[in-house]
Order: sequence, then C-alpha cells, then structure tokens
Amino acid sequence: MGTLAPVIKLQSVRLSLTSGAGRVDILKGVDLSVGAAETVAILGPSGSGKSSLMAIMAGLEQASSGSVLVDGQDFSALNEDALARARRGRIGIVLQAFHLIPTMTALENVAAPLELAGAADAFGQAARQLEAVGLGHRLDHYPAQLSGGEQQRVALARAVATRPAILFADEPTGNLDGATGEAIIELMFALHASAGMTLVLITHDRDLARRCARVVEMRDGLIVADHPAAQLPASVLKAAE
Repeated sequence: MGTLAPVIKLQSVRLSLTSGAGRVDILKGVDLSVGAAETVAILGPSGSGKSSLMAIMAGLEQASSGSVLVDGQDFSALNEDALARARRGRIGIVLQAFHLIPTMTALENVAAPLELAGAADAFGQAARQLEAVGLGHRLDHYPAQLSGGEQQRVALARAVATRPAILFADEPTGNLDGATGEAIIELMFALHASAGMTLVLITHDRDLARRCARVVEMRDGLIVADHPAAQLPASVLKAAE
C-alpha cells in the first residue's frame, strides 16, 4: 500500500511446526509489504498467526518456506546466529511480558543492547533514553522495584535505544491497566514520530489498531484484509474482538 519503499517484504511465507500430533500449519502463504516509517497494526484473534508472523519479520523465528526481506537483509537465508546479528541495531521488540533482566538496573537493561552494538557511550545513551520515557529518576532501580508501567517503559527504552529501523510491539499493553497502557501507546507513537522508524503493532484490540495508518487482518494463518485504518469496515473490527 502507498508509495513508501518497503522495509519489510514477505512473499509466500509459510510456517509449519511438528508436534506429537503431527504437522501444524501456522502460516499458510503470507504476502506482505510494509513501507519505511509506516505504522501498521496486525489485527486478529488468538491463534490467527499474528504473533508468529511478527516473530518471522523480527528474525526470532525462521520461516519454513518463502522469502523474508527485512531492511535489506534476506532473513530466509540466515541461520539462528546470523539472524541475531541481523536484528542487532536494526530491530526493536516490545513484548507483553517485559523480559527485563531482573539482576540488572533499569540503566543496565537499556545499556546492554547498546554495548552489544558497540556504542561508545552506552550508559550515557541509556540514561538519555530513560529520561525520554520519563524514567530519569529510576535509573538505578531493579525491575522488581518498578511498577508494571515503569517496567514496560524500560522495555520500550531498551527496544529503541539503538535507533532501530523497525519497532515491533506484540500486545504491549496486555499486562497493564487501561490508563497505563494508553500512556505506553502514546509514548510509542511519539517515539515513532520523532525517530521515523517503522512501527508494527500486533494486537487483538480494535481501538489500538485504529491508531495505526494501516490495519492488516489475519485469520487462520492468512491475511484476509488489508485496509487504511480510516477505511476499515466496522464489521472487520468487530470480528477481531
């Protein structure tokens, strides 16, 4: 959609996993392009494949088949170690579970990916990023000393500290109350606007989906609709509830 150059381009992407019950087809041939600096919501009920699709786009999971081009890298040709290197500095990820390292302070949690990326002033950059999310006064606190909203702010600061080209957020407000979740979303869109990164939100929340410029609906491992959010039919939104 649109004229933006694609920063993500998927063609015929499939994901199948084998369990004791046999093969399970999770993604069944997905084609998707996302433009640079675009905001896209991947909308769908639990089990629709939306989180698996994000995992493939973010380099956390390898597709069983198909083409996965992300920020100029062919993810479908990379092994697990190479995917980890490709993610570094290019991709930020915020999950419903905050995944902070409990033995590290907020400052250390945010500085860690900067150090991995070879930043010269990792702790200085981390402090500035925490200040940007309103946590300049909590640098030396450990995750257990922070509220859920504060932990998610640390996770968000960590995700964007390296100025990634793409920020993925998978149900980022799922563990937060309404007001705190709304504050996190406002902050996420503000960071998107200031840094110009591509933002991909994975959600079942129709109101959150409408905050993006574009909504891609998934059902049973397939994309079944792709609309500008302003043109999204009410029936499609209701179906995701």
